[in-house]
Amino acid sequence: MSAPALPLREALALGALHGPAELLPISSSGHVALVPWLAGWRYRELDGELRKAFEVALHAGTAVALLIGLRDEVGETARGLDRRRLTLLVLSFAPAGALAFAFERPIERHLGTPATTAAGLVLGALAMAAADRMPQQRARESAGWRDGLALGIGQACALVPGVSRNGATLAAARWRRFTRADANVLSRHAALPLILAATGLKGWRLWRRGLPRDVHAAFALGTAASFASTLASTWLIKQVERDRSLAPYAAYRLGLAALVVRRLKRAR
Repeated sequence: MSAPALPLREALALGALHGPAELLPISSSGHVALVPWLAGWRYRELDGELRKAFEVALHAGTAVALLIGLRDEVGETARGLDRRRLTLLVLSFAPAGALAFAFERPIERHLGTPATTAAGLVLGALAMAAADRMPQQRARESAGWRDGLALGIGQACALVPGVSRNGATLAAARWRRFTRADANVLSRHAALPLILAATGLKGWRLWRRGLPRDVHAAFALGTAASFASTLASTWLIKQVERDRSLAPYAAYRLGLAALVVRRLKRAR
């Protein structure tokens, strides 16, 4: 009997990794791409379409867990939705949605390599470190359309693997001089609708295309592990939110990028 295309232990490990990597500004997509490459797992040998489909499954588990774990916050936001908040939401969503619609395939073809992912980690780290030095003067209640657009541009930049949606939106909010705690809330409120929309659209495509039977169990296990690890890791949100600096996360990203560069040089 041939070995499965995606070993269950790899699907489980990537699902367990996805939750905390999504909740911290370190790039979940970058880790899902780089960890199998660095570890020499079979996942990296999968067809590109299957890898994208597995990432959709991981994001689906994370999205459902976030809706459950943040249900009070989501409900409060929905009840308080007014014209200002709706404008903020639309502008934080539109740039990334438009860019993904127009350039999703070229981005996936050209910007998913270890080298480009490492570059995304570095660029995101530098942006986070610089934004973290901005004065903290504003509360999220003052957020307007310019702030929504800044968040939207951050989410558009995060389409590059390694940049991190969480890191980019946190950097954008801190560039706009929001307090660290309020920048974290704005980042979550901007990211969750985009995660849900992207997961829904890509999930529908996946449903139409179908999956090989030999990966069904691995996809189910990865989704369940992503759901469980996200739900178990929601306390990490508070670690970023408690007036903490982004410098440790920037340093970690630079260290991971350096490890990738070292491996690439050794492979030459």
